[in-house]
Amino acid sequence: MTLNIFFLTITIKSRQYSEAEIKHEQYVRQLEEEIKDRKYEFYRHF
Repeated sequence: MTLNIFFLTITIKSRQYSEAEIKHEQYVRQLEEEIKDRKYEFYRHF
């Protein structure tokens, strides 16, 4: 994607992720889901 603003050109390229980065991101999201579930279980009792 290219934006031209006041004679200034900004180009944004999509980043290619490595397999390790993808696995790490999935692991982090899984942990976030587990934390949300724990919070829900805790607050559900109130």
